[in-house]
Amino acid sequence: MRAYVDEHGVLTNPLLMDGYASVGCAPCTRRVLEGEDARAGRWAGRAKTECGLHG
Repeated sequence: MRAYVDEHGVLTNPLLMDGYASVGCAPCTRRVLEGEDARAGRWAGRAKTECGLHG
């Protein structure tokens, strides 16, 4: 996907380059640590994995 983004000049969220591999809302998103799954920063410290918008 990175090659497509670079080739086509797709705008990305600046937080992605700051260690936020998966960006959600501000209170429930943290930087992903090295070796963690890309979605490890979503709903950190909670049993939830989705916000509820997806049904």
